[in-house]
Amino acid sequence: MTFISQAPSVSISSAGPSDYFALLKPRVMSLVIFTALAGMLIAPDPVHPIVGFASLLAIAVGAGASGALNMWYDADIDAVMKRTAKRPIPLGRVMPNEALAFGLTLSFLSVFTLGIVANWLAAGFLAFTIFFYVVIYTMWLKRSTPQNIVIGGAAGAFPPMVGYAAATGHFSLSSFILFAIIFIWTPPHFWALALGRSEDYRQAGIPMMPNVKGAARTRLEILLYTLLLAPLGVAPWLLGFASFVYGMLSIALGAAMLFFAARVYIVQEGPSADRHAKALFGFSILYLFLLFAEIVVERLVPIVVAMGAWLTSGMFPGFFH
Repeated sequence: MTFISQAPSVSISSAGPSDYFALLKPRVMSLVIFTALAGMLIAPDPVHPIVGFASLLAIAVGAGASGALNMWYDADIDAVMKRTAKRPIPLGRVMPNEALAFGLTLSFLSVFTLGIVANWLAAGFLAFTIFFYVVIYTMWLKRSTPQNIVIGGAAGAFPPMVGYAAATGHFSLSSFILFAIIFIWTPPHFWALALGRSEDYRQAGIPMMPNVKGAARTRLEILLYTLLLAPLGVAPWLLGFASFVYGMLSIALGAAMLFFAARVYIVQEGPSADRHAKALFGFSILYLFLLFAEIVVERLVPIVVAMGAWLTSGMFPGFFH
């Protein structure tokens, strides 16, 4: 009796809820929610809180869907990189076809939901964002050019424009400026990380800047992009959609970012070089967080105060559009 031994082997998923949650790349989702909220709050008129919350939820799910589809396609290179080897698919906890179905389903639900609760311009742009991240960045740029982060970074910079479109039904220069800040911030942020992981990327066959053009060229480009980023970060104040406080904060943060980037360019060898690259990577996260947090706080506080007055006075007609 050999029925059992002759039966074809079948891969059975052992995934739990935490594995599917990991597929969503929750840290990336939190950044997307944060920047989309900033885009939503710079709209001329406050969006209805229910519409705003549902829109942010749809945008977050769209970002998670992109992450799941990215992990589905990159399962082969994730398995050979230290940073990604413990993701659910390389560990065999989630089957690739399950991740694909999961990502596609969430993509459809997020776009459809945003179209229903907000408008179809925002939904269409969310669909384009998912397409750009999965097809343009993951399937094409990531494995073909050291400019992968530069061009592909647009996908991570689109959420403020999606948030603004969800609130208003159109785009504006102000939402584009927030996009541009994230877009120019992305290369020095990721290249600072890649400087210490070039061998990992080389083994995976990913043409990142340090292992294609060399560390010296990468350090120069980090400095050049930061020289663009520092004045660009001040633009929301100069264009009038952020306060004087934001202006002073952005000048101080831009100067600090330039200091960290200059150290990476000047100190190119030895333990200090690695330490400075890590310091720039860490500060770049703080830089972007504080800029967008200032915008969120200065826009959100008046809305919360007005809502309190609305609840206590009953003067609700006409407050929200």
